Amino acid sequence: MKLADLATGSDWIVWIVFAIFAALSITLLSGHGSWFISGYNTATKEEKEKYDEKKLCRTMGIGMSIIAILALIMGLLENILPAFFVYIALGIILIDVVVIIILGNTLCRKQ
Repeated sequence: MKLADLATGSDWIVWIVFAIFAALSITLLSGHGSWFISGYNTATKEEKEKYDEKKLCRTMGIGMSIIAILALIMGLLENILPAFFVYIALGIILIDVVVIIILGNTLCRKQ
């Protein structure tokens, strides 16, 4: 069974998800878009001073890029990939989110 066999709707949803995550990752990798980072955008000025904003944006941007690349792979190769790739992709996304949270709270803090 291929990944395409699981799809019951149109493919445009995968491409919209890819476009959203690609736009977010480009914005964050450029060092801008800190208002997209949940928790950071609502933090007080004193809390924001504890973090290196550029590092935090780049870390989040790399994490978003991984998700965007997975969506792109699933969109382009849906006729080739086996159906269980969905579970692999979900596992990669879960690990990605955990790593983003850990790095955001350790690596991105100012010393």
